[in-house]
Amino acid sequence: MTMDLKDIEKHIKEGLPDAIVKIEDLAGDGNHYSATVTSKEFSGKSKIEQHKMVYNSLKGKMGNELHALAIKTKE
Repeated sequence: MTMDLKDIEKHIKEGLPDAIVKIEDLAGDGNHYSATVTSKEFSGKSKIEQHKMVYNSLKGKMGNELHALAIKTKE
């Protein structure tokens, strides 16, 4: 089972309520996405910490329902 754009956005916004999220389907196959996430919660955190925050919001779906997600974070 795969995740669609709306599901990915919903999970990220649940984990980072102030986030502005833009999701792109990179290959048109419903398996390879790019997410640009802007959140004030990233302030003072390293890129690795920011990316972990996004992955944590996906609650274990990465590698299961969600095959590939390229992440860009902004404060």
